[in-house]
Amino acid sequence: MTLYIALLRGVNVGGYKLVAMSDLRELLTKLGFTDARSLLQSGNLTFRGGKRSALHLERMLAAEVLKRLHLETEFFIRSAEEWNAIVAANPFPNEAARDPARLLVMFLKQAPDPQRVKALRAGIAGREVVRVDGRHAYIVYPDGVGRSRLTGAVIEKTLSTRGTGRNWNTVLKLGALAAL
Repeated sequence: MTLYIALLRGVNVGGYKLVAMSDLRELLTKLGFTDARSLLQSGNLTFRGGKRSALHLERMLAAEVLKRLHLETEFFIRSAEEWNAIVAANPFPNEAARDPARLLVMFLKQAPDPQRVKALRAGIAGREVVRVDGRHAYIVYPDGVGRSRLTGAVIEKTLSTRGTGRNWNTVLKLGALAAL
């Protein structure tokens, strides 16, 4: 069985799109997945299931969560193998070691066009640094995410794809949870 990591976009943030992680784990079990686990309250899940495409799982889980839990959200699915590759590909190991809360990985629906990545980098007004590797953008926020003008909305608009971000601490914790 394949181990998957699922990231839900924008749940339990600022009092919006509230959902209990226990409800999500129970739903995964009802759908035939096993070993459903969650991390934090921000929509981070791991589970096992038969080999399926990420796109199929993303669409199916979004539809089931809407139908059964009345929650409209997007899923970003990666296999544990892909997750390990994401961690290994981190272009900012020094920043990850020094201040992992200020290193963010944005998980994207699709790999952006290189010209859009170039435009994103050119539009950065602060000290942020961005590297894109396929469907993942690694972003260093030296002054913190909350103070930055390089927001998720700006990134999505410039790259012309949807995404959800997790800081490096969470990325590593999910990797550890997937290794169990």
